[in-house]
Amino acid sequence: MFLYGARDTWFAVGIPIFFYSVLSDGTDDSNRQAFFLIGSFMALWIIAYGVIQALAPKLLKQRTQTLEATVATASLWIGLLSLIPATLALAPWFDPPGLVAIIVVGLLVFGFVFALNSAVHSYLILAFTSDKRVTLDIGFYYMANASGRLLGTVMSGASYQIGGLPACLASAAAPAIAAWLATQSLVTAQKSFP
Repeated sequence: MFLYGARDTWFAVGIPIFFYSVLSDGTDDSNRQAFFLIGSFMALWIIAYGVIQALAPKLLKQRTQTLEATVATASLWIGLLSLIPATLALAPWFDPPGLVAIIVVGLLVFGFVFALNSAVHSYLILAFTSDKRVTLDIGFYYMANASGRLLGTVMSGASYQIGGLPACLASAAAPAIAAWLATQSLVTAQKSFP
């Protein structure tokens, strides 16, 4: 739940509004251009995420790892994921030149790390289930996914209303940290599985 919440906290509301604020001057032509640029970014982000997720087993060399090593990999990558929005939240405070480009590159890096996390966590759902519980556990996984997306969407709108992009990105770090903490419990849980 927290993994998907971390993504949607910046993705669902905050970043499209931020991009609109920097890409449009309010005229009809500018609004139209901003609409297509933002939509294109979001679509390309989703496509790239899917490609990286499909390549994740090869990129992470997970096919030959033990369950213990895969849990360690999950812990490492979710820890890295939590650092990205926290770091990006600081960028607007310093107002560096090329802030929008920094945000775009940072969110592309987030997408890469998020895709790896999503793939590893999807595998772990199956690794920790038994033959009798596969459909039940996958159902709970998808419920958690949907709940996280709802939580992230609400957090995205609320945090952007409160503090703009910095608050939105800082808020995205919170569920990522919660996901990292939850992943730490797998270290203990994996000891009870063969």
